[in-house]
Amino acid sequence: MTDMSKRDAVVSVGRIYCDLVFSGLPDMPRMGREVFARSMDPVLGGGAFIAAAHLERLGRRCALLASFGTDPLSSALAPQLETSGVDLRFLDRRADAGPQVTVVMTGEADRAFLSCRAGDAVPSRFETALQWDRAAMLHIAEYATLAEQPDLVARAKSAGLVVSLDPSWDDSLIYDPNLLAACKGVDVFLPNAEEARAITGASDLEDALDSLAAHFPLVVIKCGGTGAMLAASGQRHSAKAPKVKVVDTTGAGDAFNAGFLDRYLAGHPLPDCLAAGIATGSLSVQTTGGVPAPARNGRSIAV
Repeated sequence: MTDMSKRDAVVSVGRIYCDLVFSGLPDMPRMGREVFARSMDPVLGGGAFIAAAHLERLGRRCALLASFGTDPLSSALAPQLETSGVDLRFLDRRADAGPQVTVVMTGEADRAFLSCRAGDAVPSRFETALQWDRAAMLHIAEYATLAEQPDLVARAKSAGLVVSLDPSWDDSLIYDPNLLAACKGVDVFLPNAEEARAITGASDLEDALDSLAAHFPLVVIKCGGTGAMLAASGQRHSAKAPKVKVVDTTGAGDAFNAGFLDRYLAGHPLPDCLAAGIATGSLSVQTTGGVPAPARNGRSIAV
């Protein structure tokens, strides 16, 4: 029998992307015109990996449940997995899993993403990951993963795990009228402001928060540079973000998730969790790419 007192780790599930981050754009590209970026950096991304890397930096053990390609681009970026500190025991290396590429375009006031997916969102080691004796939470980094495996939440709950979900923007899914029903059982719902409005149809964020609070025990809406707000059991809290020099906003929401969930699992009051999420997200935007510097001596567990 699993000793519940030893459960303190997160399993983060989702796709790993090979992000090509174009920074310092004077304007977003338009059809028929060419725009030159100040720099381009190839980095690993995807909400599952970014959140996992930040959790590890914060001292919270996190295992990445994902598939990763063996193609040249994936292989070239693979060392970033090894130096992230993330636990890789549940990682699949498969030829059909990549490359999953996102072109990230960031300017002073805007950003845009162009992505191409490959393979399945949920790798073969899913059941093994749920039975990991240290697992306390399953973090689902994008709704697309749940859409591909609808029983994901139910199986995690049966294994005794708390479940968090970041819907993540997907034009083909974000307006799905069945999204909220498909997320039944999720304990912590973590949309950003644009996603919250799209899912609820509410233009006012307070209304969106109230609407989502009717479906989930804890809802946290990330509002970018202005801060974040949450609702839980009749409580309402909000906090402002500090002014920082923004280099790249890629993965800031996933970094916020890590900061928030780390404190949440430790049993801290919700306002403290909110502050921790904002602090981690604010730190993330000051560097290129969503992943922090190598965590705790670059520790990782290879497959």
